[in-house]
Amino acid sequence: QTVMASFSSWHGQRMHGNRELLTDVLKRRLGFDGFIVGDWNGHADVPNCSSSSCPAAFNAGIDMFMVPEDWRGLYENTLDQVRSGEIPMARLDDAVRRILRVKMRAGLFDEGKPSSRPLAGRAELLGSAEHRAVARQAVRESLVLLKNDRGLLPLVRQQRVLVAGDGADDIAKQAGGWTLTWQGTDLANEDFPGGSSIWDGIRSAVEGAGGAAALSVDGSFSGPPPDVAVVVFGEEPYAEFHGDRETLDYGFSRPHDLQLLQRLNAAGIPVVSIFLSGRPLWVNPELNASDAFVAAWLPGSEGDGVAEVIFRSADGAVAHDFKGRLAHSWPRSPLQTPLNVGDAGYDPLFAYGYGLTYEDRGGLGLVPEDRGGAIPDAGRSVFFRGGPVAPWQLYVGDSHNRAVKTVGGAASTWDRDNLVVAAVDRERQEDARSARWAGDELAYVYLEAARAIDLTAEAKGGMALAVDVLVEEPPSEPAFLAVRCGEGCEGRVDITEALGSVRAGEWQTIAVPLRRFGEAGAELSHITVPFVLETAGSFALRFADVRLEPGACDE
Repeated sequence: QTVMASFSSWHGQRMHGNRELLTDVLKRRLGFDGFIVGDWNGHADVPNCSSSSCPAAFNAGIDMFMVPEDWRGLYENTLDQVRSGEIPMARLDDAVRRILRVKMRAGLFDEGKPSSRPLAGRAELLGSAEHRAVARQAVRESLVLLKNDRGLLPLVRQQRVLVAGDGADDIAKQAGGWTLTWQGTDLANEDFPGGSSIWDGIRSAVEGAGGAAALSVDGSFSGPPPDVAVVVFGEEPYAEFHGDRETLDYGFSRPHDLQLLQRLNAAGIPVVSIFLSGRPLWVNPELNASDAFVAAWLPGSEGDGVAEVIFRSADGAVAHDFKGRLAHSWPRSPLQTPLNVGDAGYDPLFAYGYGLTYEDRGGLGLVPEDRGGAIPDAGRSVFFRGGPVAPWQLYVGDSHNRAVKTVGGAASTWDRDNLVVAAVDRERQEDARSARWAGDELAYVYLEAARAIDLTAEAKGGMALAVDVLVEEPPSEPAFLAVRCGEGCEGRVDITEALGSVRAGEWQTIAVPLRRFGEAGAELSHITVPFVLETAGSFALRFADVRLEPGACDE
């Protein structure tokens, strides 16, 4: 009944303005008689359009705009364009007809108000036992067993089980993005009433059969070592372009997960890894540090479906075997993309359709851990584009708390709004950040990762740290762009004059050669924070696209 136009382009033409595909192919050749809705301000990307005016998208076949902010201007401009003939009346009639047709098919005009219908108000039907049973079945049948050396799985319930990893008791993480919030972040287990985490399922299975289960996120334990460790880890929730990655190497941005697996290995504890992700990623080191490895994808609210497969029933029988098969090829190296069946030289680690069962015998053995140069390249030249680029994370801070991580693109300094950062739109939805300093004391917004990068060669090659800015209120005190190289190690450059020369209300680029930060005291061979923007005064701007670029002059 409805089709959404994509943000993407096809043969260089924005889909929101592609009459050939929207109208000629979809509506005419394929006979689609529903309506086409635009994506979030997607029409604004069409040439000669803005978020408040786009006759080209309407004439191309968009029947309903999605315009979150400039809807009033778009409404008035569209009326004017119809009156002037720029948008034919027949096109307007077609759009209205299509929208009304879908509404009539949905019964909006003859079935009464939703509140008057038979199931109205029956909130108890949501999340009913029958619905959850179907969801658990989906979890069980989508799990893909990638490794099971020495037949470690299925586990018996009557043993000491250590459950570790930051995904073990986190329903939001196992549900991913586009759940209760856009990015699936800033949520707690209590926000999913009736849901179960993977830990909940394991604890119920083990303790209900007389075993002992313990939750320890960092894998620590006291007393006798556990008989087995189940480690649940994986990607943080994301949606849309916030999930874009510079590399398939999972461990590049999450090195602590591998360290946890290795500690348990060193203690002689068999390890079962439960990997949470929305896509195949390069996890060869994590595979080698695991005796069994399960691609659990995103099991959502029914985490106990995982325990139903990896554990035997209480009487020792196999309760549920693995049925899942890979719907995408699994990469052999971090740079192996694209990777599709039929590609020349197709050589994945696990092919499309791969998936073990409990009847399969034979171990995987060690797989190559050579990253093929992915880590030196990834995240070295682009630090923020649409959001922080892995492995970088965005923080704000001041003297009260130097590291407040942004959640869903937003954060403020601890216990007060000395510095407030929020996600805003530049070219697409929430691809930039606004930052507003109150001027109470020195405060900073910055990007940081667990690993350092060496930018010595880039500095010698004349590279510069560049950031696109739109100044809303000039700084009342000196403002600085800086990089950090560990505790007490920083190089900062005064950019107050450069900010003052930026035309108000316009996006412009400020770039500072890397060598300037070295001259200011930064150890460029060990950069842990490649971007800091700080001031002690009041100041407001928007920023986007933090990156290195060649041949830039001084700011």
